[in-house]
Parts: sequence; structure tokens; C-alpha cells
Amino acid sequence: MGKLIAIDGLDGSGKKTQSDILCHRIGDRGIRVRELSFPVYESESSALARLYLSGGLGKKPDDTNAYAASMFFAANRYVTYRLDWHADAEDPETVIIANRYTTANAIHQLTKLPREGWDGFLLWLFDFEYKKLGLPKPDIVIFLEVPPEVTLSLIKTRTDETGLVRDIHESDTAYIKACYEAAVYAANRLGWHTIKCHRTGAGGRPEMKSRDEIADDVERAVVKELYLSGFGP
Repeated sequence: MGKLIAIDGLDGSGKKTQSDILCHRIGDRGIRVRELSFPVYESESSALARLYLSGGLGKKPDDTNAYAASMFFAANRYVTYRLDWHADAEDPETVIIANRYTTANAIHQLTKLPREGWDGFLLWLFDFEYKKLGLPKPDIVIFLEVPPEVTLSLIKTRTDETGLVRDIHESDTAYIKACYEAAVYAANRLGWHTIKCHRTGAGGRPEMKSRDEIADDVERAVVKELYLSGFGP
């Protein structure tokens, strides 16, 4: 088996940016690397995930229960694994970097349940994807920790700049705040590597670190955990 690195966090936290940077840094050191981004919207298997995110099953995330929504995204991972990236995952010389993974279901679906049901859901989720479906388990999970007030600002900026329509996750402020609590809980409970992506700015308000500062922290965590030959400072 190769190495699998999952990078996750709230919407707007910079997952794609950090996945891209880490991919280049690993590749520059002569290591074969494959970058994935979930959901894979180009795959027909994303149909239910797209229906859910576009509001086709309800305008609020809570309109679809945590288990059903999780299965939509899991199906997309399973189909693309079988048809596309299975060989790379099996190659001991390849490092796979996933922008979102099973961990995204923990962040976005956990909050739909009462707190006393969180641990049970996490047990079900990872048993379902890693054991029942046979998807590879990440060797390391990087959690990009960004406070919800910063996340909301970043989402607005991205929407204004790109003109993209927000999905039901991105457009629900209360849901984003609840997902932050769930994400921090999951990261602590499951031993994810938390990367603090913010600092205290003017007026005591949090502001984002530079993308290179964050990338350096991500790189250090990956090197320490995976001992990648020829990778790192």
C-alpha cells in the first residue's frame, strides 16, 4: 500500500490550496504523488451528493439525515476508487493526497446528531467506509482549523470573486458554526493533526496566516508522521 494523506476542514479553509502545495512539495523531491479532490463531480456516482448539496432533497442540511448523506459521498469515493485510483493506492511508491475524504462526513454530518450520538456515528462511519466498503484508511489526517467567523468571510470572498452559487452547507451560517464544533471534537477524538490556520489580528479578531505559513506547518506534520524519504527541510 502507498501512503494516503487526507486534508480536511470547513468550507473555505484552504483545503485545495494546501493540497496543491503539498503535492508540489512532495513531487519536487522525486516522490510519485497523486492528488484527489472529493466529491469527484465528473463521476456519475456523484449524482446523489450533487442533488443533496444543491438543495434537491431540502434547502437545509438537516433535511437529509447524517447516515443517508454520508452514504451519498461514500458511494462517490467507492466508485472512483474502483475505477480510477485503486492502483495508485496499492502502489507502495505513491503518495496520495486527498482534498476531503471520509473525514468530511465526520465534519459535516456529525452535527446533525445529538451530542450523545457522536461517538456512535463515528464508529459507524469509519467501519462502513474502511471495512465494509474497503476504502483505504488515511495514514495521516490534516485538519485545517479555521474559526467560523473567518470561514464565513472566506466563503463570501470566494463567492464574490468567482460568482459560484453556494451549496446548502456554505449558505447556512448556523450549520457552519455547528460543524466547527463537530470538527474540533472529531479531530481531538480521532487524533487528527490540527493545523492552526489563524492568528490574533487587529482588535483581537482572528485572521488567516499566509498560505505558505500554513503549508510549512502541514509539511512538518506530514514529515514527522510519515517519515517520507527525501521529503522535508
